[in-house]
Amino acid sequence: MKTTQLAAQLYTCRHLLQTPPDIAKTLRRVRAAGYTAVQVSAMGSIPEEELKRILDGEGLVCCATHEPSQVILDQPEDVAERLAKLECGYTAYPYPHGIDLSDAEIVRQWIARLDAAGAVLAGSGVTLCYHNHHQEFRKLGDRTILDLVYEGTRPGHLQGEPDTYWIQYGGGDPVAWCGKLSGRLPLLHLKDFAIDAEDNIAMCEVGAGNLDWPRIVAAAESSGCRWYIVEQDTCPGDPVDSLAQSYRYLAGEICRD
Repeated sequence: MKTTQLAAQLYTCRHLLQTPPDIAKTLRRVRAAGYTAVQVSAMGSIPEEELKRILDGEGLVCCATHEPSQVILDQPEDVAERLAKLECGYTAYPYPHGIDLSDAEIVRQWIARLDAAGAVLAGSGVTLCYHNHHQEFRKLGDRTILDLVYEGTRPGHLQGEPDTYWIQYGGGDPVAWCGKLSGRLPLLHLKDFAIDAEDNIAMCEVGAGNLDWPRIVAAAESSGCRWYIVEQDTCPGDPVDSLAQSYRYLAGEICRD
């Protein structure tokens, strides 16, 4: 992994991204923290052309986006049009909103819709990926829902954006999942897993928790990962400072430039 493959998931600093001036200010700070790429997500209203102009001005590329789950399923053509304006080739389905994961037939139909949306996006040159949380580690029969998602879709229609924290939280192994998605792993969410002073599970800056980053990154590299995207849903202070701390650890301890 090289530093040029590190990206910041902008969901991390979503509260600082609600107006165009704040978007410009925050993206400048993200670039100053070392990142040359971002995943666009959870920001306020801004035309794609203006966002692209700001990104270009700061020397940032949009490596991927998260789009609303229902929009991906119902309007994949609109997603493809948006990504074309951002010159971005990857998006991810972020969360199974409204899906009853306890119902095997509903899950089967939902997975078929993911495959169909991915086919439309692939026809426009966009790769659809799947972003997991912990609930996909629920089992239906002898398979986890996350297994069923990948088994029920074609690699050309759905690729992986596994989230290391949520895999660990769900009882999975981030290293093993990077291996399972070999050839199907363009994006990886780097999010650390810690036990805080009150003995609660907590997210923290990459390198400050318990995950084995050398092994995770090595497995992801072997599986062909293109972008390593740092995300932290909750931060102890300024979220850009947390992104910067994660970047310093990865650049100093893990990357091989």
